[in-house]
Amino acid sequence: MATISVVIPTRNDAGPLAVCLAALARQSRRPDGVIVVDNGSTDGTDAVCAAAGVRRIPADVAGIAAATALGFDAADTDIIARLDTDSIPPADWLERVETLLAGASPPAAVSGPGDFYGGTALARWAGRSIWIAGYHRVVGLLLGHPPLFGSNFAMHAEAWALIRDAVHRGRPAVHDDLDISYQLPPQVAVIWEPTLRVGVSARPFESARAVGRRLAMAWTTFAVDFAADPPLARRRRRRGYRRGLTRPN
Repeated sequence: MATISVVIPTRNDAGPLAVCLAALARQSRRPDGVIVVDNGSTDGTDAVCAAAGVRRIPADVAGIAAATALGFDAADTDIIARLDTDSIPPADWLERVETLLAGASPPAAVSGPGDFYGGTALARWAGRSIWIAGYHRVVGLLLGHPPLFGSNFAMHAEAWALIRDAVHRGRPAVHDDLDISYQLPPQVAVIWEPTLRVGVSARPFESARAVGRRLAMAWTTFAVDFAADPPLARRRRRRGYRRGLTRPN
């Protein structure tokens, strides 16, 4: 039986974090470890972590990319799963993650969409129909494989070991899930499972400012990753690997 850690980066989100941790405590397949990476919270996040009995790691470098990487580095399990602070996984989420990755040859990663809750009906529609659908289709086309959705993904520890030195953990304006997706080498199989769903807050889509911030981070991430490895070259390399014509890296 594989061991699984769940990494949750957070900052000043103690209320949703408590809900997320309670959902993890109800898992049919309990996590072997939960790591909350606290990026400078001042709202009682430490007390929430203590009450839930989970490991809290303070992050000295600002940004979600640094927080996620720090949590993944600290995980010492076969599988590393990732949730956002406001993710609410169903009771069988980790059980299904384990089953899906057990059916894939390591190294592999798995991700799925979110079911948006809270906010307005328009915000929930925008999250579901524009953000997730667009992210999956457009970014998937650029990558040549499904992208990982930061609120709901997991990977074999071997996959993280291949990319931990390549991710842009020192860039606060980088989306961690998009950057991780781009760094994955051809030998890492990426599984997109539409039925692997978690609850996700619709609050990022309730204001133009919040949406603009997310889009700005996406463009920054594209600029950083494309400069280092142009997308067409990346896709050719992956096709060559699948045909046995090129080496993994």
